[in-house]
Amino acid sequence: MPKLSVIIVTFNEEKNIGRCLESVKDIADEIVVVDSFSTDATEEICKKYGARFFQHPFEGHIEQKSYALTLSTYPNVLSLDADEALDETLKKNIIDVKANWIFDGYEMNRLTNYCGTWIKHCGWYPDKKLRLYNKNKGSWGGTNPHDKYEMNKGASLGFLKGDILHYSYYTIQDHYKQIEYFTNISSKELFRKGKHASVFKTIMSPVVKFIQSYIIKLGFLDGAAGLTICRLSARAAYLKYSKLRAMYKVD
Repeated sequence: MPKLSVIIVTFNEEKNIGRCLESVKDIADEIVVVDSFSTDATEEICKKYGARFFQHPFEGHIEQKSYALTLSTYPNVLSLDADEALDETLKKNIIDVKANWIFDGYEMNRLTNYCGTWIKHCGWYPDKKLRLYNKNKGSWGGTNPHDKYEMNKGASLGFLKGDILHYSYYTIQDHYKQIEYFTNISSKELFRKGKHASVFKTIMSPVVKFIQSYIIKLGFLDGAAGLTICRLSARAAYLKYSKLRAMYKVD
């Protein structure tokens, strides 16, 4: 049976990492954790589960996961974030894949828990992710902070039933903080690439985002949590472009 490396990147994840590691301990032949110098109990928890624990300066989400990949022993890899875990159905299907690896990569859905509520709409589910793959058949790409694994041209893809359980935000304040963090990164990435945002785009982007997530993608069916998510998603769209415009004004 082919062996499987599980790779996880961390920074101050003592609240989440134990749950993540518990969900993969029975399917992983090794667990590789790349940490950007946590100051909490993250390292202690990881070593308790027998993880190979490395520390590396954080240079970006894509860069950190690419580095973690170089430390994995086996070509077949499962990538998870520290605030994610496998449900039982997905775990079983990954075990089946290990016994009969057919495709170069496997996609799966991610189900997000928002302040205690599982979100089934808002464009958050099904949130298809490519997380199980042969590392020789692809690489990490995307635009920071939204990394994604991309298979090489001609690589084959399969799909696994079950969900990655994503424990995203415990409080609304956590969401606000993440929006500030992500929009700082995304606006800088756009600026680095020479992208611009007009006044019209800056104003209309949050409007379009809200309509898309709350109405078209049925966010209203997620109740109060859905309204909050769609409202804050609109805020994030506005901040990304307003921060980009501010960078050009400074220059």
